[in-house]
Amino acid sequence: MTSAVRITPIPPGTRPELAAQEAQITAERGRVSPLYQILLNSPPIAHGWEQMLSAVRNRNSLPAALRELIILRVAVLNRAPYEFDAHVPHAVAAGVTQAAIDAMRVVPLAADAPLSAAERIAIRLADAMTRDIEVPDALFDEVQAHFNAQGKIDLVATVAAYNMVSRFLVALHIGH
Repeated sequence: MTSAVRITPIPPGTRPELAAQEAQITAERGRVSPLYQILLNSPPIAHGWEQMLSAVRNRNSLPAALRELIILRVAVLNRAPYEFDAHVPHAVAAGVTQAAIDAMRVVPLAADAPLSAAERIAIRLADAMTRDIEVPDALFDEVQAHFNAQGKIDLVATVAAYNMVSRFLVALHIGH
């Protein structure tokens, strides 16, 4: 079912009071995407969102390929095709193979998915956090074996942040 976006987007350049904020978003993201055009209806939320998501995407310690796999997986689990499609080019640029991208669409994760041990554990963590909320101790023990303290924070924050993004997109029909 296709539905119209639920909040009217603010096209870039149409509200002079948002010019500085639009410039900041463009500096971090390269453009003011449809998501940010919706977010700009609440400038404080758009600002906080941009700061948090820019840190998660552009300044965390995870390898870019792993970060993008996590984002793709969360998008699939939350039925957020706009987010998935938006991140495929980032995944490809980070060196993720088409086979690994395709593997993110398979739930549960296939035993033969072309992933490293750390990637497989990160995807299992994303699955647990997204579908069950709680992370079993045994799984977190596996996470601890592959990631240092900052890596664990960055991993959990990436999963959590992109759950927020995908749920926002789906609730407001952005990209449907």
